[in-house]
Order: sequence, then C-alpha cells, then structure tokens
Amino acid sequence: MDPLRAVHLGPRKKRPKQMGTSAASTLHDIRFQDLVLFILEKKMGSTRRAFLMDLARRKGFRVENELSDSVTHIVAENNSGTDVLEWLQEQNIKATSELELLDISWLIECMGAGKPVEMTGKHQLLVRGSSPSPIPVSEMKTPPLAVRKISQYACQRRTTLNNCNHIFTDAFEILAENYEFRENEGSCLAFMRAASVLKSLPFPVISMKDTEGIPCLGDKVKCVIEGIIEDGESSEVKAVLNDERYKSFKLFTSVFGVGLKTAEKWFRMGFRTLSTIKSDETLKFTRMQKAGFLYYEDLVSCVNRVEAEAVSVLVQEAVAHFLPDALVTMTGGFRRGKMIGHDVDFLITSPGAAEEEEQQLLHQVTNLWKQKELLLYCDHIESTFEKFKLPSRKVDALDHFQKCFLILKLPHQRVDTDRSSQHEGKGWKAIRVDLVMCPYERRAFALLGWTGSRQFERDLRRYATHERKMMLDNHALYDKTKANSPALPRRMFLEAESEEEIFAHLGLDYIEPQERNA
Repeated sequence: MDPLRAVHLGPRKKRPKQMGTSAASTLHDIRFQDLVLFILEKKMGSTRRAFLMDLARRKGFRVENELSDSVTHIVAENNSGTDVLEWLQEQNIKATSELELLDISWLIECMGAGKPVEMTGKHQLLVRGSSPSPIPVSEMKTPPLAVRKISQYACQRRTTLNNCNHIFTDAFEILAENYEFRENEGSCLAFMRAASVLKSLPFPVISMKDTEGIPCLGDKVKCVIEGIIEDGESSEVKAVLNDERYKSFKLFTSVFGVGLKTAEKWFRMGFRTLSTIKSDETLKFTRMQKAGFLYYEDLVSCVNRVEAEAVSVLVQEAVAHFLPDALVTMTGGFRRGKMIGHDVDFLITSPGAAEEEEQQLLHQVTNLWKQKELLLYCDHIESTFEKFKLPSRKVDALDHFQKCFLILKLPHQRVDTDRSSQHEGKGWKAIRVDLVMCPYERRAFALLGWTGSRQFERDLRRYATHERKMMLDNHALYDKTKANSPALPRRMFLEAESEEEIFAHLGLDYIEPQERNA
C-alpha cells in the first residue's frame, strides 16, 4: 500500500444516525460531482471546521459532515499523514489505497481558483516511513497565496465584484461607517483599506496564517478577523449594529440631503425615527431634504441595472436634442459592472461644442425635463474649472466641473413596456441622477475620477503623489519633477486622450473599469 495515497473505508464502529447530515451538503449546488470531501476536525476545532465546510460548499464542492464510503478526499490541518491514519484507526476504519489525504492548503487553492486544482507533493500528507526524510505538514515550506506581493495601493490591485471575503469585508464596512459617524477618520480609513485589500484577494481567508504578508491589516483589523474565524461573527460588529447612535445615524443619513452634522443634531435632540422628525413643526428642512422625505421610499430602494439603462436612454435623448455630437457615459458603480446602486452618474462632453454651448447644456436639458414633467428636483453647481489650476492635494476633493444633482421621474413604461400597464400606483419611480459636464480635452481625467470606487480613487491620487511626485485629480495630471525646468508651466501638465494614457503616465498597468471595485 502506498501510504501517500491513503485509505479506503472498511468496517467501522456503528455511529448514532444523524438526521439531516446528507441534506447539509446539498443546500448549495454541487459543481464537482466526482469529489466528495471530508474535513477532519482534529487540531482544527468544530467552529473553524464548520466555517471551512460552509465556504467549500458555497464554492460548489460536496462536503460530508460524516466520514462515509462515498468520501474521496480527507482534508486536514496541522496533521501529518500518520496523524490522520492513527485517527482512522481510532475510528476502527481500515486503510486501503483509494482515498486522498490532503493538507488544507489544497482546499484553499481550490476555493481560490473556483475549481479543483492539481494535487502535488506539497498538498499530500506524508506518512512516517514513506520517504527517507519525512517532513511534517506543519513545517512544509508551502508559500500561501497571500504571500504573493500585494500592493498597499488599490490602483495596483485588480478588484472585481467576485469577493471571496464578504464575511470580513461586510464587517469592516460596518465598523468603518460607525467610525465615520463618530468622525474618527483614522479608524474609518483603516477599516476601509482593510476591506479594500481583502476584496482583491483571489482566495478566502480562513486562518490567520492567510493574512501574513497582506498590507493594510493592522492589529485592530486582525482582532476582528480572528474573532470571525473563531466564532463566525464579530462581537464588535454586533455591538455596533445594536448601538442606538449608529442605528439613528444610519437611518437619518438615508434621507437625501442629510449629512453627519444634521444627523448629529437630530440625534442630540432626541429623535430616533423619521416620522417624529417629519411631524416636528419646529424643524426647518432644506429644499434637498424636503425632496428626500417626499420621495424617500423610492430613493432608499436600490436602482437596478435595467432602470439605470432606461435612465441612460432618457439622458442621451435629452442631450442629443441640443448637442448631437455629445458623448454621454454612464460612470460610477454601473460602469464597474454593478447590478444595483443608489444613483446613476453620467459624464457628458462634446468634441465640437463651444464653451458657451457647454455652459448652457445642463440648463437646457433640465428645462426640457421640467417641461415634460420628469424633473422632481434639481440643484445646479456652476463650473469653477480653471485650465491651468494645479490639481488638488486632497485625495477626496470634489472637482470643479459644472454638474447638477437631480431626482428624475422614470416612467415604468421605459423600464418594462410589456408590464407597465400592470403597475399599480403612480406609474413611475423617483431616481437620483448626477450629471457632470466637462471640457472634451479633460474627458479622460474626469472619466477616470468618476469611475473608480472611493478607495480606488483615493489610492490612485496617493500613488501619484507619493510614488511618482505628481498631482492627479479629475481635471489634470501635473508632474512636479518638471517644476524647475525652464519650460512653460503648461508643459508640466501631462495630456491624455484616454484613461490608458493616464495609467501609462503614472507607470501603472492599466486597470479595467470592472477591476476598480476596491
């Protein structure tokens, strides 16, 4: 018998029949029918084992709760092949050569790849006497995937919507939001960066060992990770979700036009519900907040991609009415491939428009929608853009292009013609829409700035400043290394016709929009 290939299940002790054991492994779709896994609890613990079993099942693997004749692979952690064989003997299971004994690293790589990977020597558990110099699995030099060089900058990581670490990133985002509500910028950024880097990993973190070599994971972050690995949840997150202040701020800021200062004011005044706020006659609301309350139910519900595409048609039709050659691009999360969002952003530019035509366009478009009774709310912000003004040093700075923040009436018939007559009620949905008008020669910078996630854009600007001695914002890229040259100041501004050219100026590999979900 080749002890490396492990064992077949022979006669064993009778065990009490467990109801629902087989059903547990079929709650998720099984994609790999030829593999039947059993994860050994020894030296792992029941909580961690349950965590790993659930992750593997979500990835399409069949994992048995109990060892049975159908099992093809036994996966263990911190055990040698000899340890596993001894455990099998204790269970009165006879060993033959039809079962694979594998280290947990194999399963981790499988889940990272989304499919079974080849079993190599580094994965197979060695049995004493099977090689001249047996190496315990715990001492094998198997570099984990996490050790691969991972940049501290989100703009050097490819982050798709395929997040393997939701259990951690969801927790981090709740904690970051709570720190933001408390105006603790440092802790907020720490958890935002941690969430960002874990989203980019092609494998799930299932042990603290997996976090070795990963940047942006400080002690506080690692404590949360460890708690989730051990208990399946974070006690800190549970405390936040039950905190009255957090719940109140979360509710208040869900209203369009309500920021942290207003939320703080209402909380200190003793308000805890929106109904009591709306009914209080002593409170004064801004025009934006009034619209936020008036269309609250629509605005608090997500915008789906079908609705976003319908709004896109609405915007393109209106813009083309005044500037036929204008380019209208949907930006934000929908350009990154998201299926839902809270609003829809558009960048508008025209290669042939005069400056006066650019300045008039957004006003003309909103006036047209007003005539058609599609405009529910409008806030115009006029352009303060200056051609040779240096880019902002602030990583979160807003741009100076002309823009307007809108609430549009989207008729149901524009979303689903066949079923529009079946809709009950008002026959339309209020949708938040942001329009940005930029000069054609600055379209690449604006498109880049309005596409990436918040963390991606922050890190792109940080990278430009700290690694390339440049200044980047939504308007321009400025090279400070040429500041002392005798050339004209405008030579310090680097031109770009596309996003690809901006990445090239920065010495970065190009990151596709759908990979900017940091």
